[in-house]
Amino acid sequence: MLSILKNRTYRHLFLAQIVALSGTGLATVALGLLAFDLAGERAGVVLGTALTIKMVAYVTIAPIAAAWAEQVDRRRMLIALDMVRMAVAMCLPFVTEVWQVYLLIFVLQSASAGFTPAFQASIPDVLTEEKDYTQALSLSRMAYELESLISPMLAAALLVLVSSSTLFWGTAAGFAASALLLVSIVLPSPAPKAPRPIWQRTTRGIRNYLRTPRLRGLLAMNWVVSAMAAMVLVNTVVLVRAGLGQGESAVALALACFGGGSMLSAMLLPRLLERVPDRSVMLAGGALGSAALMVLALTVLAQPLDFARLAIAWFVIGLGYSAVMTPSGRLLARSAHAADRPAIFAAQFTLSHACWLVFYPLSAWLMAAWGAGAAMLVLALLAAAGLIAAQHLWPADSAAPVAHSHPDLPPDHPHLQGGHPHAHPVIIDDLHPRIPQKEGH
Repeated sequence: MLSILKNRTYRHLFLAQIVALSGTGLATVALGLLAFDLAGERAGVVLGTALTIKMVAYVTIAPIAAAWAEQVDRRRMLIALDMVRMAVAMCLPFVTEVWQVYLLIFVLQSASAGFTPAFQASIPDVLTEEKDYTQALSLSRMAYELESLISPMLAAALLVLVSSSTLFWGTAAGFAASALLLVSIVLPSPAPKAPRPIWQRTTRGIRNYLRTPRLRGLLAMNWVVSAMAAMVLVNTVVLVRAGLGQGESAVALALACFGGGSMLSAMLLPRLLERVPDRSVMLAGGALGSAALMVLALTVLAQPLDFARLAIAWFVIGLGYSAVMTPSGRLLARSAHAADRPAIFAAQFTLSHACWLVFYPLSAWLMAAWGAGAAMLVLALLAAAGLIAAQHLWPADSAAPVAHSHPDLPPDHPHLQGGHPHAHPVIIDDLHPRIPQKEGH
């Protein structure tokens, strides 16, 4: 897997991801401490509002950023957005009012909403072999999980020496290092097609996404992982501290079980995906995680929860979570031409975070209103519903050539070199505004 780091461009991209993630992890810890300093017992409300602002920025800004990404050099855009994020991080130590936190978080997450999809869309342009790209996706997933484990420990070590506000300077340094790494490489930046009106460019990614059957299936799988993982990410602290009466180290251990399952799955996936189709792996992962949550729910409804069962369930959910999330980049890369990839990745970014925007508050409300067992059961049933939808929306042969014709094109059009009618795997674009039936479109 590490052999792909021999590619200098990808190596610098991966290092940029690592340092930016590390900085973001420090900011997560520092933001919680800042919220407590500003709001005291109402810190949870401040953090909850900040998380909502983050999700709203992700859902609304990503398509707009993707529209502009079509018209600018991708590397310059990424560097500029890193600099914006660095500037915001440098402002956070000087915040004195809660509204300032909300404003800066919106600007920071808006920049991230533009940066992340364009960054992700660049990797398949750099690693053009699908085997290499699959390994890159696994490395990326492992980086996310390692960041969630290491950043809190790094923050704790730094807090022994410096004040909490100083952590934001570490965040700024991470974004600055990311920008410098991007300066050192040349990124492919496919030439834009004919200019389109801004509204068409803004909505194009989502329209193409929803017109692609396997991506409609991916949207349903986003629903599945959001339903099963929201219980882990939102309610672990309540389950462990209030439900089991254990300390903060037990909370960290429970979350580490989820992260460990996710990392193990990411390590195994490159070889598995060489033999098993993405659809089968992702559906199996969703089924595994949903089943683990369902079994735990039924257990909790029948008898008191214990830490061992919780840890095992979280580990299995982590396995399923990564089995769904890691291959998703392959589907997106296959479902768009190079020039359209930023728009497709932005659509995934927007729609997946819309699912999280549903399940973050829902999981918290269910837990508070009905208790752990009922909350787990409802979320497991919603995940199962998403799984059924994915099986229905995502045809098993979605990558197969489709025979069709183009009566609107002249006979000498370059696309018709293979004959008229002809057959090929269809990607939604200007020539194929929808998936054709067996004949004609």
